[in-house]
Amino acid sequence: MNLSPKQRIELHGFNNLTKSLSFNMYDICFTKTKEEREAYLEYIDEQYNADRLTKILKHVSEIIGAHVLNVASQDFVPQGASVTLLVSEGPVEGVPDESFEESPGPLPESVVMQLDKSHITVHTYPEYHPDEGISTFRADIDVSTCGEISPLKALNYLIRSFDTDIMTIDYRVRGFTRDKNGHKLFIDHEISSIQNYIPDDIIELFDMIDVNVYQENIFHTKCKLREFDLNNYLFGYTKEKLHPDEVEEITERLKLEMDEIFYGKNIV
Repeated sequence: MNLSPKQRIELHGFNNLTKSLSFNMYDICFTKTKEEREAYLEYIDEQYNADRLTKILKHVSEIIGAHVLNVASQDFVPQGASVTLLVSEGPVEGVPDESFEESPGPLPESVVMQLDKSHITVHTYPEYHPDEGISTFRADIDVSTCGEISPLKALNYLIRSFDTDIMTIDYRVRGFTRDKNGHKLFIDHEISSIQNYIPDDIIELFDMIDVNVYQENIFHTKCKLREFDLNNYLFGYTKEKLHPDEVEEITERLKLEMDEIFYGKNIV
């Protein structure tokens, strides 16, 4: 199927293709003592509590033009939070010309698109290594839409809403819809890479790897920050207060942690 960016498909009934975006971000920190670890986890819990996460997801619903039907949110003890938005078709004021265009989505200023039977969720997972001084924070976000727009249009805003060292992004189109002649369509837009939905200024910051299964409409992109500044990974002090040997050791630990998360395996 070859579609120009502004070409429309005449469908038989509602477009019931399900488009799912799963976005995982990781923040990594070196916490030398128990007190530092507790302070970092407290900071993360405050920075990404259920109230703030709810605001982020509501902005996502604005971007994709969804109407929020229900919000369920919870802050957990000792840490972590979850928010789920059930959304449906929002106000429709025509269809944007860029519906099928591979380009970064907007920040939350637009309201248009047709959606139904959709949801947006986020779950956070602060955790720490038992004895090596590494603390991590993971946020899992899922945007699942049924309709014409791809949830990838929310990716630009989501990336800018979190401070992240590593991202893994999955996008998949499920099910099928029919054109006016009854012919099945298993995807209604062209996509070559998730990277085409990420702004250039963000792409410049990350090393990226694509793993795509085009025949199954499955797309996967992994991202890791290119530049490493140890001061960005210390909590409450800077590397100038450390002995050079400590700087080297902590740097090696952090880089190993990042590589293991990025490649999805333990590295001996």
